[in-house]
Amino acid sequence: MSSRNWKIKNLPISLDSVKENIRDIVGIRVVCSFISDIYRISEMIEHQKDVTLVTKKDYIKHPKPNGYKSLHLIVSVPVFMSDRVEQVYVEIQIRTVAMGFWASLGHKIYYKYDNAIPEHLSKELADAAKVANDLDQRMEQLHKEVNEVKEQDQPDNEEKPHFPINFLESFIK
Repeated sequence: MSSRNWKIKNLPISLDSVKENIRDIVGIRVVCSFISDIYRISEMIEHQKDVTLVTKKDYIKHPKPNGYKSLHLIVSVPVFMSDRVEQVYVEIQIRTVAMGFWASLGHKIYYKYDNAIPEHLSKELADAAKVANDLDQRMEQLHKEVNEVKEQDQPDNEEKPHFPINFLESFIK
C-alpha cells in the first residue's frame, strides 16, 4: 500500500498500523501446470494447522475486466522470534504458467504506459488473456483424459505403490 493510499484511507503511519493493514508485505507466487492444481494447492494451504485463511479472491472464476486470472489468498502465519511469536500476513498468488506469462506481460505494459494503455494494446492484451485461458482449458482437458486412461489401466482403480528394487531388498536382508 503506497503512502498515498494510507492518506486516502486515513490510516496512521505506525508499526501497529502497518502490521494490521498491509496484507502483502510477504508475497509468494505458486505457478502450476493445471487449473485443477491451483485449487488443490489452495485446499492444502487452507488445511495447514499453522495457517489461517484471512481472505480468498478467485480471479479465475471471476477474472478482472482486463482478463487477469489468478487465485489470491491472504493468510496469517506464525513467525517465531527469540522472545515471542508474531502473526504475519502473507499474500499467496496461485496461477498456471499461461496465467503467469499473461500477468507478467500485462504488468510490463501497465507500468510502461503508467496505467494509461493505448486502446489497441488493451484490446490485444484482452485477446491474449482469452488465448491463455483457452490454452489452460485445453491442457486441463488433456490432463483429465490422461488420468482417465491411467485409471483404466489400474485394475480395481487401485493404485499400487512403486518402490525401487534396492529399497525393497534392504528389508529382506
